[in-house]
Amino acid sequence: MTGVDEPSLSMWRSPEPAKGVALVLHGGAEHGAAVVRPWRLAYLRMVPMARDLAAAGRAEGLHVALLRNRVRGWNAPALDAVRDARWALDRLTEEYPGLPIVLVGHSMGGRVALRIADDPAVRGVCALAPWTPRAEPVQAVSGKAVLIAHGTRDRITDPAASHSFGERALPGASRLARFEVAEDGHAMLRRSMVWRRLVRAFVLETLGLAATDDLLREAWSKPHGERLRIPV
Repeated sequence: MTGVDEPSLSMWRSPEPAKGVALVLHGGAEHGAAVVRPWRLAYLRMVPMARDLAAAGRAEGLHVALLRNRVRGWNAPALDAVRDARWALDRLTEEYPGLPIVLVGHSMGGRVALRIADDPAVRGVCALAPWTPRAEPVQAVSGKAVLIAHGTRDRITDPAASHSFGERALPGASRLARFEVAEDGHAMLRRSMVWRRLVRAFVLETLGLAATDDLLREAWSKPHGERLRIPV
């Protein structure tokens, strides 16, 4: 990709030898050609998430990348957001050959993460309030670890739709759990510490950099039929 308005990656690198990478993807809109500037709210929302994750994995060799898309929209059939995320994956696999990657995406970024999980370097996807339309394919997460979290008061993306996605994806995923964050909405502000705990726990566990958090240990131990409406 060339031009003034290219996608960009902001990096938080551990001082320790790299053992795993997290790629963080921000939200957007179904349609939109507006350039994503660094002050756009959808992008800014994920900056503290990336910083928190980097701090949690700093001593363990976790490197964190935050992608800023070229333009705001998903923009089918061009799928600009997907193209940008695959560009980011190419850059990361070139810089960190052979290292496992976990994707963390919010809203549209959650949909993007679920789409590009078929990359061989990707071990898992953490989808926060993901935009998952009814016909969203699930094949890309086959054999991958998946965590979905959705606020019960979300009015932007439909919690019922992410539940439906989880139902369809569960048989093929290596493991999948879906958490319902009580009394929180799309912006993940009311109970921000819960969202951050889920992200930290999932990323570090999936990359083999930390022991399993109690929240996830309980989730993985549940029968499949109880893994899609876990209250937190």
